[in-house]
Amino acid sequence: MERKVRVVQFGTGKMAVYTMRYVLEKGGEVVGAIDVNPNVIGKDIGAVMGNADIGVKVTALEEAEEMLKTTKPDIAIVTTMSLLKDVREALMLCARLGINAITTCEEAFFPWNSNPAVTKEIDEMAKQTGCTITGSGYQDIYWGQLITAIAASTHKITKIKGSSSYNVEDYGIALARAHGSGLTLDEFDKQVASVDRISDEERQKIIESGEYLPSYMWNVNGWLCSKLGLTIKSQTQVTIPTTYKEDIYSTTLGATVKAGDATGMSAVVTTQTEEGITIESECIGKVYSPEEYDKNEWTVYGEPDTTITVAKPATVELTCATVVNRIPDVINAVPGYVTTEKMGDLQYRTKPLNEYVK
Repeated sequence: MERKVRVVQFGTGKMAVYTMRYVLEKGGEVVGAIDVNPNVIGKDIGAVMGNADIGVKVTALEEAEEMLKTTKPDIAIVTTMSLLKDVREALMLCARLGINAITTCEEAFFPWNSNPAVTKEIDEMAKQTGCTITGSGYQDIYWGQLITAIAASTHKITKIKGSSSYNVEDYGIALARAHGSGLTLDEFDKQVASVDRISDEERQKIIESGEYLPSYMWNVNGWLCSKLGLTIKSQTQVTIPTTYKEDIYSTTLGATVKAGDATGMSAVVTTQTEEGITIESECIGKVYSPEEYDKNEWTVYGEPDTTITVAKPATVELTCATVVNRIPDVINAVPGYVTTEKMGDLQYRTKPLNEYVK
């Protein structure tokens, strides 16, 4: 591509500050931004990033379609919510207008196994208009490509086990609430944990209805199985509240999580495959106490056993850098809802983004 890659940003919160800056520093052009927050609508995106104005103002969601038609971006970055049904409107708008889109929505990483109806709807529209929709972020590398790279150096695998923790304070109120942060243990059990005390048949009905609430690892296990060519026999999910011995104030919730209440949750997803390989993955998202920090650890068991640990990863920055580095892959991909395991390995972009676009 001879010109700069043109990008529109959906959502101008914590993540967008990084994604917009990274796009600009990678030689791209941010031609628009969209939000529902009246406090940022009309503001220059330079001010949103804490810099000087650059002449691009944040547009209200109601005016998004007109702005997209006028600016004609190559791709939209959607950094708003964590469930596919909550970003459906933004992704369908892009699909309908033939605009490529990449989202940090965690379910969007591999939504075929948790909300196939909405995924198919987006997929069909994107195929009609010739654009590509996908989900990416931290999991693309640290729960995905990094793990399959280790698997590729292993002779025989019996089990893959992973655990990753992150501070919900870094991702906004929607994510914190999805993790049950601030709920009493009784409220957590009724609102979060009880969802998974069901049979496989009941779970499948909920999935087909589009109302399932997958933990992030539910979609990651699906991605890993797809990438490794594994056939899923069964998949289960269990959620457990995390607590702390003292009160913790959450700036995201704007409230104090009392000692003994849920600071967040641990979700464990276990996948059994026809090939005999078990994948057991855990994500721990909570309001951190002062001594806690992000950690990512995975072990591939077999011949040989291999463990990799990433201590204190800068999860927010890694998420945003991954999304921006994926932009050329999305633009180059075939039309439809295309998950990233089908796009090939992610690469560091030494040159401006447009030089990687075919």
